[in-house]
Amino acid sequence: MKPKLLLHSCCAPCSIYVLDQLAHDYDLTIFFYDPNIHPRKEYLLRRDEIKNYAKKIGVDFVEGEYESKKWFDMAKGMEDEPEKGKRCDMCFDLRLSKTAAKAKAEKYDMFATVLSISPHKDYKKISIIGNKLADQLNIDFLDRDWKKKDGFKIGSKMSKEEGFYRQDYCGCIYSQRDKNEH
Repeated sequence: MKPKLLLHSCCAPCSIYVLDQLAHDYDLTIFFYDPNIHPRKEYLLRRDEIKNYAKKIGVDFVEGEYESKKWFDMAKGMEDEPEKGKRCDMCFDLRLSKTAAKAKAEKYDMFATVLSISPHKDYKKISIIGNKLADQLNIDFLDRDWKKKDGFKIGSKMSKEEGFYRQDYCGCIYSQRDKNEH
């Protein structure tokens, strides 16, 4: 029997490679909890794409609540933080906390995230947060830097082959603003 893994996903392009890597060894469920993604139209686009892909490959999909007000309240005072700054740390903590708590409550063997595949995300910070939550909740965290061994490059190629929409910002309006300023 395969271990049950709750996999936090932010979008299909970041998930496709990770799902491919994990599918043989784990009983996977995708958990889409991303209150940081704005505007809502963008959130729905990303959600629907990963949901449809999950159905196509026969993986369970669960959506968390879209708690955008909670995210904005937590981001107050961090609007001008750079990518990989304190706002990102808060965002990782929020999303992984929800994932870990759901995994524990629903008796999964472990939890993980696809976030570390992005070259714009700090793997070390994701790892620290995931392992801290694992210790606090007494549940395993599958700690992987998915960028390694060309994971991002391979995932990008797989995404193109699948015809996925490829966003050009992480999801929060502050990263979108910063992208537009450059």
